[in-house]
This record gives sequence, C-alpha cells and structure tokens, in this order.
Amino acid sequence: MSGPKLLIFDCDSTLSSIEGIDELARVRGPEVFKRVEEMTNEAMDGKISVEAVFGRRLEIIQPEAKHVAQIGQHYIDTVEPDAKAVIAQARAADWTVMIISGGFRPIIRPLADFLGIERVEAVDLFFDEAGRYTGFDESYPTTRSGGKPEVITRLKSELKPDKVVMVGDGASDLETKPVVDLFVGFGRYMAREKVKRESAAFITQLSELPALIARI
Repeated sequence: MSGPKLLIFDCDSTLSSIEGIDELARVRGPEVFKRVEEMTNEAMDGKISVEAVFGRRLEIIQPEAKHVAQIGQHYIDTVEPDAKAVIAQARAADWTVMIISGGFRPIIRPLADFLGIERVEAVDLFFDEAGRYTGFDESYPTTRSGGKPEVITRLKSELKPDKVVMVGDGASDLETKPVVDLFVGFGRYMAREKVKRESAAFITQLSELPALIARI
C-alpha cells in the first residue's frame, strides 16, 4: 500500500500576506513594529539565524492572549486569494495538505480551519491566567535554523509518504530542499533573492502550483 503525498505550506507571506510576528509587534506601536520587522526580514533573508531572533522578538513584544484571536482573524482577512482553490485541487489529486511554520500554532489555527487544513506544525505560546505572556515552546524545532527539515524528517518517519512538496517564501523554508521531492519558492509577497535563486521552482502566483506538483 502506497503512502500519502504531502503538500506542505509555510504560513506567513505564503498562505497569508502577513507575517504574524510582525502583526503582534504592530499592536505594540510603530517603534516596536519597526524593530521586530527588521529582525524578521534579516532572518527570512538568511542573514541571521532564526534562533538569534526568535525569543528576542517575543521579549520585545510581550504579546497578550487577547492578541491571539485578533491576529488569527487578520490571517483570514489577508488569506492568499488562490489558497482555497489550490488546496481543493491538491486534495482532489490525493495530496494531504499541512502547514509547517516558524509562527505560532494558536494564531495560525483559525486560518488552517478556514482552509480546511487539519495538521499545523508550529510553535506554542504560553500565557498566565491574566493573559500575560509567559514564554514559548523553546524545544520546538522551528524556533531555530534547520527546524523545518527536522519536522519534515519526523513526518516522513511517521507517515511514510510517497512524495513531499514544500512551498514557502523564506530561507527557513528553503532549508527543506534536501529532504523533499520538490521545493517551490513563493514570491508573491516577498521575493527573496536567495530563495528565488536556489529553489527548484519559483512561482509568484499560487495558481501555478497544481501544474508543478502534477509532474512529480
């Protein structure tokens, strides 16, 4: 019996036009937003490691539980317009769709539900009873460089897939290229030069994806 075919998406700047961490920062005002956005871009461009900025950005922001639902809805409001149709096409072709993100599971979950995606591999946030930030799951792989290929390797061991395709915009997504059958760089919102140069395929419209994955 053959295994599933996995179609894995990054979330930020891929299934939605926003970066969730930056939106959490925006709530705290323009100065915090600017600092965090610069750190995010440096990490996604591959100029600094993910772990160099992951915890630091959250320390700067000090998010509150009430912001989780707010940004979760913002993901839905800024959903990639072709996402629902492309995911439906992929499912019709027997692909199992999931999300692997360096973002935050509780914030991404509403978008995943909106798109009908069951499995989300992302980082948990922790709050106290008053809704104040107390930390994040520091052990989760996507909090550091090399984390996404680690998650995919685990999925391959668990699910024994026939094929694995990864779609994303950042350097942390590109790191999965050696452990997938096809890495597709996505540049509609952020066309990062390193990703564009090193991707097996690079698209700027998600509607181009079904034809690509039909060939593998």
